[in-house]
Amino acid sequence: MHISLKGLALIKKYEGFKPEAYYCPAGYLSIGYGHRLDTSQKHSLITMSDAHKFLVFDLSYAALVIDKYVKVSLKQGQYDALCSLVYNWGSAGFSKSQGLKYLNQSNYSQAAEEFFSRKQGVVNIKGVFCQGLYNRRQAELELWNEN
Repeated sequence: MHISLKGLALIKKYEGFKPEAYYCPAGYLSIGYGHRLDTSQKHSLITMSDAHKFLVFDLSYAALVIDKYVKVSLKQGQYDALCSLVYNWGSAGFSKSQGLKYLNQSNYSQAAEEFFSRKQGVVNIKGVFCQGLYNRRQAELELWNEN
């Protein structure tokens, strides 16, 4: 399975395009659509076209993580939502999550609650609620529930 154009558009919308290197709210040096850099690249610039290429490359890693850990079938919207979640959250949190356990038990609704809800979802940065992350999780939940 591959991320759809709709899933890609969601990620681009919530990441936003930034042509200059910046520190994201979690403290990572990033550029473009959230591509991580190392500190030696802190004066970097990028075009929108190159940022798109980095995003597609980075999402190929997210796809590998999903393929490795998800043992049940997914609809396209669910896959897109997970691509966005894994890209934003990282593989370590996803691979050890209660949401993944529920998902692999075919409990799709409880998995969605774990991933996307305000109470249990991935909506905090360093332990503090983030409205922007919650908005993103709600958009991912809409994708999840499609089809």
